[in-house]
Order: sequence, then C-alpha cells, then structure tokens
Amino acid sequence: MSDDTGTQETPAGSTGPRPEPIRFFGTTWVDHDNGYTARRIAVAAGSLAAAAVSCLVLRLAYQGLQIAAIGGFVTLLMVVMFAICSAIAFRHTWEGFTRRHDPDRQASLRGLLAVGFVGSLLAHFFRSLTEAPGEKLHREEYEEARKQYEKRTTRRSGNPKNRRRA
Repeated sequence: MSDDTGTQETPAGSTGPRPEPIRFFGTTWVDHDNGYTARRIAVAAGSLAAAAVSCLVLRLAYQGLQIAAIGGFVTLLMVVMFAICSAIAFRHTWEGFTRRHDPDRQASLRGLLAVGFVGSLLAHFFRSLTEAPGEKLHREEYEEARKQYEKRTTRRSGNPKNRRRA
C-alpha cells in the first residue's frame, strides 16, 4: 500500500495503480458495477437496522437505570453522555469519509467512538444514501495515483537514442 494515497501499487507487468477496496463494496465503487447499487441499499438498510436495534438496547439500559432507582441526576448524565458521544461519533465518522484521520487521534477517541456507536451507524446510513461510505476519498486518492502513474510512464516513454544532443 502506498503511504501517500492509500492505493495499492500493482505487481510488475500490470498497468497502473489498483483502487483500494472499501468494506462491503470491494472495488465495485470504481465503475459502479457488480451490484454496487444493491450493496449501497444493503449497507443503508443494515446500518439503519443496526442503529434501531442499538437504540432499543439503550432503551433497555435506561429502563434498567429507572428500575435501579439510582436517581434522576445519574440517569440524566447517562442520557446526555450517550447523546454527546453519538454526536461526536457522527461528526468524526462523517469527516472520515472525506479525509484520512490521524492514527494517534483515532486511537485516543476509540472509547468515545465506542460509546457513540449510534452516531457512527447513522453516519454510515446517511452517506450510503448518496455513495459508498468513503468513496469520495478513495476516488480522489485513486485518481491522483493514476495521474502520478501516467506522469511517470509518459516521462519514460520513447527511445533515448532518438533524442537530440544539445
């Protein structure tokens, strides 16, 4: 994998860089073929269903807090914590579809993103309504890698014997 673009270089004898696969889509995002639309529909439905089930689980946890009678303040703190973490996770996931995250920052936010998993699921749902999640980023990186490859290969083409000496 190339460090700059995230695209995979091809083995010797192949023609140019290969697109990086996206989870659930592989490389179908390049030409929107081989069931790309069906995969987008499945990802949208799956992420929405997972978000709905997650909200039901959170509802059961909320009812458990009410049954435990731990007090209104702690219950309020839990609700606010899940809401804020979900909002932050949504924004972080949404931004991840258009640019690569810093690995150190990603590691430091791992716990917060785990708590705000509903936000991440909703971000996947909304993004899959328009494109494969992360497609825009991968397409930009892939096209840049193709341009760099074309630039390198056209610079090397031609017979050096035919060049004039200055």
